[in-house]
Amino acid sequence: MMQYVFKRLIEMVPVMLIVVTATFFLAHAVPGGPFDKERPMPAEVKARLEEYYGLDRPVYVQWWNYVSRLAHGDLGPSLKYPGWTVNEVIGSRIPVSISLGLVSLLLAILIGVPVGVLAAVRPNSWLDRVPMGFSLIGICVPSFVLGPLFALVFSLGLGWVPPCGWGSAIHFILPACTLGLITAAPLARLTRGSMMEVRSLDYVRTAYAKGVPPLRVWFVHALRNALLPVITYLGPAAAALVSGSFVVESLFDVPGLGRLFVSAIINRDVTLILGTTIIYAVALLVLNLLADLTNAALNPRIARAR
Repeated sequence: MMQYVFKRLIEMVPVMLIVVTATFFLAHAVPGGPFDKERPMPAEVKARLEEYYGLDRPVYVQWWNYVSRLAHGDLGPSLKYPGWTVNEVIGSRIPVSISLGLVSLLLAILIGVPVGVLAAVRPNSWLDRVPMGFSLIGICVPSFVLGPLFALVFSLGLGWVPPCGWGSAIHFILPACTLGLITAAPLARLTRGSMMEVRSLDYVRTAYAKGVPPLRVWFVHALRNALLPVITYLGPAAAALVSGSFVVESLFDVPGLGRLFVSAIINRDVTLILGTTIIYAVALLVLNLLADLTNAALNPRIARAR
């Protein structure tokens, strides 16, 4: 297994190089620059700034310099926040996105998995049709619709929670519910489909024949194998949540990585765009690896195959 992990880590290097290269050249291909404001600055000042940040050099030279710094863990200076490095800016936002993402992920699992299991217990009954109908709505409704709807009802209408902001536990409620429910919807349908596949297998029928309580059969015996595709889905889903949702964070004024990414694009802060993209790519690769390792732990046949 350690050989497999080492192989996957080695494979991440060219993937990250492709991501960095593609993002770098796409960001530089966009018309305009970080110092092109609504009120143009003097040409001499702009030239000095571009010289200071190395933006006056050929693009391929800038790319090589950036990759060289990146190899030492340096994401470069921020063009939007003078005196700050990208490492410092991102480091101040990561805890916010991770905390919100973990709460949202926990909420999605606590809702999606039990609902999917219960729907598979009584297929084609109200216990199946009603939650699966709501899950279909959850899949179809985007976060930029569900978020304002929650704010309209629970904040402006009922006054239970603040509409936006950050700083206390109550500010988690609206963004976490928005992200959690949107993630729980496909999770519930995936869990139901996976449970429907394993419910007719021999070991499930044997457990029933031995008199094992139904809840134990479903939530212990059947769910173990049914979770394999669910965990595979949770890898990229968790990466998207913990690295920041730019729509939800912008809607609810959450100072996380997603909102930082939007700000970097608006301000054409190339190094900050690259930094946030790298964080998301690393999160996606690492969490996919953890999902594969979890699947191998649940199913020894997968571990032996590797």
